[in-house]
Amino acid sequence: MSEFLVIVESPAKAKTIEKYLGKKYKVKASMGHIRDLPKSQMGVDVENHFEPKYITIRGKGPILKDLKTAAKKAKKIYLAADPDREGEAIAWHLANSLNVDVNSDCRVVFNEITKDAIKESFKHPRPINMDLVDAQQARRILDRLVGYNISPLLWKKVKKGLSAGRVQSVAVRLIIEREKEIQNFIPEEYWSITGEFLKGMESFEASFFSLDKKKVELSSKQKVDEVLEKLKGKTFIVDSVTKKERRRNPALPFTTSSLQQEAARKLNFRAKKTMMLAQQLYEGIELGKEGTVGLITYMRTDSTRISDVAKEEAAGYIRSTYGDDYLQKSERKEKKNNATQDAHEAIRPTSVLREPSSLKDSLSRDQLRLYKLIWERFVASQMAPAVMDTMTVDLKNGSIIFRANGSKIKFPGFMKVYVEGTDDPVEEKKDRQLPDLKEGEEVIKKQIDPKQHFTQPPPRYTEARLVKTLEELGIGRPSTFAPTLDTIQKRGYVALENKRFIPTELGGIVMELILEFFPEILNVEFTAKMEADLDNVEEGQVNWVQLIDDFYQGFEKSLDKAEKEMQEVEIKDEPAGEDCVECGNPMVFKMGRYGKFMACSNFPDCRNTKAIVKEIGVKCPKCEEGNLIERKSKKRRIFYGCDQYPSCDFLSWDKPIPRSCPKCETLLIEKKLKKGIQVQCMQCDYKEEPQS
Repeated sequence: MSEFLVIVESPAKAKTIEKYLGKKYKVKASMGHIRDLPKSQMGVDVENHFEPKYITIRGKGPILKDLKTAAKKAKKIYLAADPDREGEAIAWHLANSLNVDVNSDCRVVFNEITKDAIKESFKHPRPINMDLVDAQQARRILDRLVGYNISPLLWKKVKKGLSAGRVQSVAVRLIIEREKEIQNFIPEEYWSITGEFLKGMESFEASFFSLDKKKVELSSKQKVDEVLEKLKGKTFIVDSVTKKERRRNPALPFTTSSLQQEAARKLNFRAKKTMMLAQQLYEGIELGKEGTVGLITYMRTDSTRISDVAKEEAAGYIRSTYGDDYLQKSERKEKKNNATQDAHEAIRPTSVLREPSSLKDSLSRDQLRLYKLIWERFVASQMAPAVMDTMTVDLKNGSIIFRANGSKIKFPGFMKVYVEGTDDPVEEKKDRQLPDLKEGEEVIKKQIDPKQHFTQPPPRYTEARLVKTLEELGIGRPSTFAPTLDTIQKRGYVALENKRFIPTELGGIVMELILEFFPEILNVEFTAKMEADLDNVEEGQVNWVQLIDDFYQGFEKSLDKAEKEMQEVEIKDEPAGEDCVECGNPMVFKMGRYGKFMACSNFPDCRNTKAIVKEIGVKCPKCEEGNLIERKSKKRRIFYGCDQYPSCDFLSWDKPIPRSCPKCETLLIEKKLKKGIQVQCMQCDYKEEPQS
């Protein structure tokens, strides 16, 4: 009989930990929470200090029965759920269900699932931290009060299946406001003048910088012509040469937020997928002779702190692999955000010696890609800065100055391993080396190229950009970002198109109602302050009942007003102007989760539906009879196909345009690049200059 019972959250984790602890320990999984508020009712007694009513989650009865049986046989019970407030709440619910004294040394926490970390954590068990439990409970009750009061109101006034929540509503508002900015944006014209110059046989580029020692806004072709008229001859004099040495520091190790952002940029992972894979890497992977091993530290964290042991191991690895010059000489001090909890370490590999290449046979393709990203980021964070030689050259022609900038890597430092991605749609400029130029030298103008541009509206939010914005505003916490993004899409408030969020008509209607009657729910400052107050509950500085009571007093008044004054919104079906091919009744436009679609007005007797077709004005190059239309895949990705499908199966992920290739007469397409759009041929090597 096992003397000790250890309860964790998942079977994968249980298997790994049991192997490390030995025969005296029996490790079982609770499969997450075993108790929660009921789904069928509010479950919060507003009149009795917001007392929650917890019930055993449906389907968890057999698991709880099994745990109770094992608990009766055990000499001691250890509760080893995840090291965050959610995990603390799970441990508290288990303690209540299994009659474990919450003040006894029953709680065990660890940041990584490795043999040494597990054994060390069991040497230091502690009581359940009720401040953490209260913080989780307050958040859960607060969200229940908001969701279970506003959602039924929306069902009654708008349509069934809608919901509202503190963090999700703010996220939708940000997306809607960004869309309004884009719609109201008025492009402004501006120009640039770029010159190609020669020093001997070497060519290099420089751009117009100043006229008569003053900056000139090139806002029109007239301004450009005025500058070009002042150029005299082909000779330019090197007016000044400035050389500097610039140091570039590595990115800090991953937090939950930065991992989600970078995985989106570099691996094209959704936030939900990133967290699922990270959970697998944390809980343990079977590594042949080594058995099951946790490969990364806990993946829900807002800290970039690294343990001394991990730093020492990384230093040894960097020294032996790259040499002393690549080792970080002094530790960087991070500026901490006020909202940072710093409860546990950054996300890092449990052992830097476990190189990604050694795990190819043990991990799935996506697991390996994410592990490699985490491993490289951590190693790079402990390496020396990169050193760049930069050079700025001013070329003079009369009163006109053209400026050229160049740089080259003098010492790669951390860049040998990893360089952080960027949200900037314009591709990062590559290092451009200039010829060895000296003041007073002459260079020859080869050509001058003036170009017209227009200012662009702010970009729509990608998942990475939205997570970054929410974090900067103090909205939500590491564990909430992925579920929030998932919820706002499932409710049909926003949709992803070309990996960017756009609000739906339904999202706009719901947010207008919430803004009118519950403005505090959509107020960014209010929501951020509430998040900070919930963090203070965790620190034991704020009473959770008082916090909720302060919120509820104002919220209850808004609720009463909305019940009386909110008008019903009728989302009418619009005639589509065509008849159903199956029953002959008129087709109508309906509102769905992902926007409008066409459906038969004779529903439910006839369930025929049809996507709204968007023609792009291009004939199908395959059958030469049909027209190409814009379609959407099941994953909401846009592609282009023939309207004669299935008799014609032409498909293109890139948008065809109504022009033929001048070389082979095949269809031209618009290829999306990081730095803009490039027109190119579907068949031959013909390409046009990219347009931003």
